[in-house]
Amino acid sequence: MSKPDVLQLGPYPEWDMERLDGLFTMHPLFAVDDKAAYLAEHGGKIRAIATRGELGATRALIEALPALEIISVYGVGFDAVDLDAARERGIRVTNTPDVLTGDVADFGIAMMLCLSRGMIGAEKWARSGDWAAHGTYPAQRRVFGKRAGVLGLGRIGFEVARRLSGFDMEIAYSDIGPKDYARDWQFVENPEELAARSDFLFVTLAASKATRHTVGRRVFEALGPEGMLINISRASNIDEEALLSALESGKLGAAALDVFENEPDFDARFRACRNVLLQPHLASGTVETRKAMGKLMIDNLEAHFAGVALPTPVI
Repeated sequence: MSKPDVLQLGPYPEWDMERLDGLFTMHPLFAVDDKAAYLAEHGGKIRAIATRGELGATRALIEALPALEIISVYGVGFDAVDLDAARERGIRVTNTPDVLTGDVADFGIAMMLCLSRGMIGAEKWARSGDWAAHGTYPAQRRVFGKRAGVLGLGRIGFEVARRLSGFDMEIAYSDIGPKDYARDWQFVENPEELAARSDFLFVTLAASKATRHTVGRRVFEALGPEGMLINISRASNIDEEALLSALESGKLGAAALDVFENEPDFDARFRACRNVLLQPHLASGTVETRKAMGKLMIDNLEAHFAGVALPTPVI
């Protein structure tokens, strides 16, 4: 019996490829120079797409695959998948929620601490010999006891807030409505109001067309010159032009960012900002979580072709 043909849009770790190659006939589109020619030759037999959250699957790609049945996303975000195009064809879409929640929440807290306490600059200070030559590194900002806002209290947002409570912070959140499971935290109606009462604003929104640029100029100005933005959601939730302007002008104090528009070739202006912590989309980047993500992505593909219920369907 022949193995199902799967179009692969990006690289995966060796441990995932071993299982993928064992179960399916893989077609690594990302490694092909002439993608149009490759799709013209192989597109008719492709029954599944294996993709990543930031790569998604466009309408044009979906339409080029007449036998496509399922799109399995390696990651929790699926905003880069054209869900309308998938629905029109009855194509299933899956993602990998829950397995990365804890690591992403941990990473957001780590970025807050790292930037607030100046740990990267301090490490360079000690390593370079400046400590011995010039004395103590300049004093930084404390975290405990401050005000934190969480924009989007889903799985990751909840875990961020739960961790922040360990720092004796005053915690508020904004979502489509108050959450019964968040009675210890203050509900705030909108992002601007949340930013105005926060020293640290965590963006943990699930991205969609409706949330695009939800965090923009008014939010940055409300957060203010002493405030810090931490984004561990999707780049599309942030108006990057407004963010850069706020950082460069000092209207926003600082930002810790793990995601960017057009990554990895992100806007060079970020590199010139001394009040920004830059990370290469690494929030879920532990061995344990990446193995769990790969397993769940493949489990969804295997379940589909076995005709059983999908473990984590989106549609």
